[in-house]
Amino acid sequence: MTATGRDPGRTPRPSAAVLADGAVRALRGEALLSPKPGLVDRRGGGAHDDMDLPLLLASAEALRATFRSVADAAERMAVGIGLREELGRLGRMGDRTMLRITRGVNTHRGALWALGLLVAAAGRAGGEREAARGAALLAALPDRRIPPGTVSHGERARRRYGVRGARSEAEAAFPHVIEVALPRLRRARAAGLAEEVARLDALLEVMSLLDDTCVLHRGGLEGLRVVRHGAERVLAEGGAGTVSGRAALMELDERLRSRRLSPGGSGDLLAAALFLDTVPWQGRSPHTGREVLPCRR
Repeated sequence: MTATGRDPGRTPRPSAAVLADGAVRALRGEALLSPKPGLVDRRGGGAHDDMDLPLLLASAEALRATFRSVADAAERMAVGIGLREELGRLGRMGDRTMLRITRGVNTHRGALWALGLLVAAAGRAGGEREAARGAALLAALPDRRIPPGTVSHGERARRRYGVRGARSEAEAAFPHVIEVALPRLRRARAAGLAEEVARLDALLEVMSLLDDTCVLHRGGLEGLRVVRHGAERVLAEGGAGTVSGRAALMELDERLRSRRLSPGGSGDLLAAALFLDTVPWQGRSPHTGREVLPCRR
């Protein structure tokens, strides 16, 4: 042990700056990934007529200070209602920052919720599952400072269709991140697939399973069926890395854009998976998280 009491053989826990950088890189990685069905990517706005890639990248960078403040708060405060309410306050400030940068366009509200909780939990966790459980504990705590009457489109869809939604996903310790996206991502890499393909297949598997409230808000149950079945078909054809899978992916993209369906909840959970994948947990070398270039085939 050193004079400071630290074991020189142990990897120090990630700093607030490292966690904030990881969250921003995860948002950038999700935005840059192409071709994503219905979502903003390098090709354009997907199902959105009010967003494009530069706007998403600017929004991601604008949230860096929020993620750092979240990590700082989690480091200095004990887990409890006080921390939960401080995280809520910081999240609402971050939301206002996002809307100012985007001129009122909701680019990352869902991602801010998921990544904010994971950033807060990651600083005191020893691995991704522990971080997800810590985030679940925070999500379950009440925030008495939420302004009355604050109901998002996703929450309205959750209530109307009786699905889990973003809050329940967090309270359940992010099962679509821990049990779906991350395993698929790592199996694809182990099989030698390109990073772009691994990420697309991870996104598609989440899309095939998630009751995405972003989709339900725009397209109802029929829209959700189109998204889930379409993603299942791409994977059944071998995924984004095969000729038939890529053709099915582009067909799905055209269908979602024509119906104005955006699987934004799935995109948020992919970003959460990319974040957890790059955190320098003690005893594990993180994935580099380098931004991937689009496939030119």
